[in-house]
Amino acid sequence: MKIGDLARQTDTPVETIRFYEREGLLPAPARTGSNYRAYEASHAERLSFIRHCRNLDMTLDEIRTLLRFKDHPEADCGGVNDLLDEHIGHVSQRIRELRLLERQLKALRARCTAVDDTADHCGILNELSRP
Repeated sequence: MKIGDLARQTDTPVETIRFYEREGLLPAPARTGSNYRAYEASHAERLSFIRHCRNLDMTLDEIRTLLRFKDHPEADCGGVNDLLDEHIGHVSQRIRELRLLERQLKALRARCTAVDDTADHCGILNELSRP
């Protein structure tokens, strides 16, 4: 299949497919006589795996590691568990950071409760202008 077909089948932008190829996550496909990329079902399967990992907010390096395990099915999967445990830790940390950000934004929003005030008296703008 051509790159457009792969893009439609996996709901992935063409540029993203090319990016994953450049990053080595997706193997380069064979080329047709007219130099078009010729993707196979295995490319669609691998791309779907990559997209699923990205939807779980995994980094490219984490995905590379998982792909190495996937490419060697006889390997012990303890490393997969370790990777996922570490990723869960990163997600938990990010959630804590986002909760702090939410509190900061709410405190900032509380600085300005006037509906008809002018921008030069806006508590939010004044607070953001402080060094």
